Amino acid sequence: MAGPDREGCAVVTGGGRGIGAAVAERLRADGWTTATIGRTSGDVTADVRDAEQVAGAFAEIEERHGPILVLVNNAGIRDDGLTIRMSADQWHSVLETNLDGAFHCTKRALSSMLSARWGRIVNVSSAAALRVPPGQPNYVAAKAGLIGFTRVVAREMARRNITCNAVAPGIVETEMTTDVVERLVAEVPARRAGRPEEVAACVAFLCSEEAAYVNGATLTVDGALSA
Repeated sequence: MAGPDREGCAVVTGGGRGIGAAVAERLRADGWTTATIGRTSGDVTADVRDAEQVAGAFAEIEERHGPILVLVNNAGIRDDGLTIRMSADQWHSVLETNLDGAFHCTKRALSSMLSARWGRIVNVSSAAALRVPPGQPNYVAAKAGLIGFTRVVAREMARRNITCNAVAPGIVETEMTTDVVERLVAEVPARRAGRPEEVAACVAFLCSEEAAYVNGATLTVDGALSA
C-alpha cells in the first residue's frame, strides 16, 4: 500500500462508527495517518454541510498531520418517507449531508492533492442508487448524485494522478440499518448482510497505488443485490 511512502494523511468523514470507523481502522493498518471528522464524534468535529466548518477542520488536520492525500466521503444520514409525504426539510437535510458534504470536502481536499500531484478520493454511495427502493427519494437522489459527481471529478483530475471512485454498499450491519436489516436480507442473493470491514477492504484498495488506473468507477459491495 502507498501510505507509509507518502508524506500526508487520510481523512474519513462520518468516521466515528459503522463503515466509516472500519475504513479509518483499515487505512491506519495500511500505514496512513488517518483523521476522522464528524458532527458529534471524530478526531475533529465539523458539520460537512457547512463549507466554512469543513475548511477549518481540514486546516486543523493538515497542521497536525500534513497534506490530505486520501479522502473518504462517508458522512451520511437517512430520513425515509414516501415522496408524496416527504417534507422539504427531510429532502434538504439528506441531500445537504450526503451530497453537498461530499462536494465541500472534495473541493477542499483537491487543493492539497494537486500540490502533491497525487490523491485518492472514495465516495461512499449505496446500492440503493442502483436498485432503487420505494420510500427513500432523498437518500436515493443523494447517493445517485454522488456517483455522477464521482465520475465528473475523475475525468477532471485524471491527468493529475488523482483518482475518484465510489463504493456502493448494500445491506451492511451498522447502526444506520438496524431497523431494516432483518427484513431486507431476504432480498440479498448472498442471504446475509455485509460487514463494515468488507466495505473497508474495497475502499482501501481504491486508495492504494495498485488502483492507480481505476478511476471514475463504482464498486458494488452488496452480495449481488444490485446484479
